[in-house]
Amino acid sequence: MDTLALALGPAFAAGFAFQQLLELLDPLASRIVSGDNKKIALGSVSLILGLLLAFGAGLRVLQPLGFAGPDWLDAIITGVIISAGTEGFNSIMKFLGYAKENKKKEVREETGSAPAS
Repeated sequence: MDTLALALGPAFAAGFAFQQLLELLDPLASRIVSGDNKKIALGSVSLILGLLLAFGAGLRVLQPLGFAGPDWLDAIITGVIISAGTEGFNSIMKFLGYAKENKKKEVREETGSAPAS
């Protein structure tokens, strides 16, 4: 798990930084555009920056999780996750927690041991 945390750390830090940047840009964006247009504008800026960082810096979030598909797909997904800020990484961590619990359950069922309380 330490290797996974080290592999995802840079992308998590970038996502957190983007989230903070968008909070700083929010008041400025409110003066330029309003309502749903502001959300679209800030989301677009975040997505473009996330994709630039994923492709430019080589950040990947799926590869450390065992993804063996095309690198460009991993880069696009990484860009989207980075653009989501901490929410994207919270979703990944939640998924990993569920996967870990399912694996424990499978092992208990295979060995016939009683579930831990």
